[in-house]
Amino acid sequence: MERVILHCDCNNFYAAVEAVYDPSLRGKPFVVCGDPELRHGIVLSKSYEARACGIKTAEVLWEAKQKCPTLVLVPANHHKYVSFSRMMRAICRRYTPYVEAFGLDESWLDVTDHPLSGEEIAREIRRAAREELGITVSIGVSFNKVFAKLGSDMRHPDATTVISPDNFRAKVWPLPAQELLYIGRATQQRLNDMGLYTIGDIATAPLKTLRRGLGKNGQALWHAARGEDDSPVLCEEEADDIKSVSNSTTPPHDIATQQDARALLYLLSDSVAARLRGHARGCRTVSIWMRDTQLRTSQRQCRLPAVSDISDEIAGAAWSLFCDSYDWHLPLRSLGVCGSDLEIIGGDSQVPLWRDPRRAKNRTLEYALDDIRGKYGHNSVRRGLMLCDPAMTEVNPVDDQATQSLAAMHGRA
Repeated sequence: MERVILHCDCNNFYAAVEAVYDPSLRGKPFVVCGDPELRHGIVLSKSYEARACGIKTAEVLWEAKQKCPTLVLVPANHHKYVSFSRMMRAICRRYTPYVEAFGLDESWLDVTDHPLSGEEIAREIRRAAREELGITVSIGVSFNKVFAKLGSDMRHPDATTVISPDNFRAKVWPLPAQELLYIGRATQQRLNDMGLYTIGDIATAPLKTLRRGLGKNGQALWHAARGEDDSPVLCEEEADDIKSVSNSTTPPHDIATQQDARALLYLLSDSVAARLRGHARGCRTVSIWMRDTQLRTSQRQCRLPAVSDISDEIAGAAWSLFCDSYDWHLPLRSLGVCGSDLEIIGGDSQVPLWRDPRRAKNRTLEYALDDIRGKYGHNSVRRGLMLCDPAMTEVNPVDDQATQSLAAMHGRA
């Protein structure tokens, strides 16, 4: 049976949610943005009136204000967006348990066995979003995930686009190569260097050309462009099989000292470890990500002696990596920490014969901190390192990660 896959994309999600809470924003050029005082002053979402002024997602606010002097700035409120995201997915789950999130504002659905057609389901979901939530969604209907997402991108707002086995060559192949899922700037450049500029160019090129130029990724792109993507839509429990947990932040001022760098790495490691514990996972590999004031980035990674979800162990590895690799040629603008090579912790997992009792005590302590922060907020308990610099005390990597990562995901919007 041919699959029926939907991709739902909430139109201008953050801005739409803010307009529900404050109807006076409707009809005005406004953007939802990070805090300029904390150097997170970028556009996260925009109204259609702001888009008409040429304002783009991920644009810095001073540039946006130049394009539209009357622009209204609305600070981001992550908790609102999480709430609406859950309500939107609850609407989707009326039709299938196979609803796979892709960021807060996007989801795939597999409705292959549903008695209604994909277009009928899309129509009902769009109506429910308008009437129950006050927002609009664009939906792509296709026979695989890649084309369903392409369909949802084609028409905005509040629209359904069908890409079928009969019409995908006419609808999809003329599109620029970078419209295909998972093609970023670097891959786009390599494709262009190979003389491949459209999705159709990728689909009709010899497979060996893609393999030679991009390896396994090239082969995957070749199949995707030809409509041969068979990746499944995962239900919530299956989608929780995460591969890594990371967090990064841009502090209120440049990171110019060892003390600042150490404080931020420990702060980020606290967040990464807490999220690992929330997924009942530990990591075997720790990596750090560094961006200097000229926006050049570098990464380093190392293996841990044992699988860990303990922030001190992750932070210690991150700090060692930093000390061994950064020479302070310039101050840093941003730092990030990532835990990967994840394994399940607890349950029936094998435990070592000789266990360090201090690790068990540390884990018990950190679970207690999770409970406190869950109830009173992430910054209700802080490391003393953070108190050395008053400007750092309000840095919150949990909410920063949630909002800025979505902006990065939609950087081409």
